[in-house]
Amino acid sequence: FTGGPDEVRAWTIRKQTKAPQAAGTIHTDFEKGFVMAEVMKYDDLKELGSEAAVRGAGKYVQKGKEYIVSDGDIIYFKAGTIAKKK
Repeated sequence: FTGGPDEVRAWTIRKQTKAPQAAGTIHTDFEKGFVMAEVMKYDDLKELGSEAAVRGAGKYVQKGKEYIVSDGDIIYFKAGTIAKKK
């Protein structure tokens, strides 16, 4: 899912999808400029009640390009800027 003040949207990815390709499902620039994925599990968020509590429990982790996205992952993708070709 992506979410904002006006909209929440679900994104479908296949099993065994790596983080950069999952980011690319949302926007191709996210895949091209992928830096890292910050990941927490939905079950941890539900149990602990907030993102801050998940962080405090050490269950909010940073993952790289080889991370395989799992069902129940809540991910903040970090991407750099892409230089435009001249």
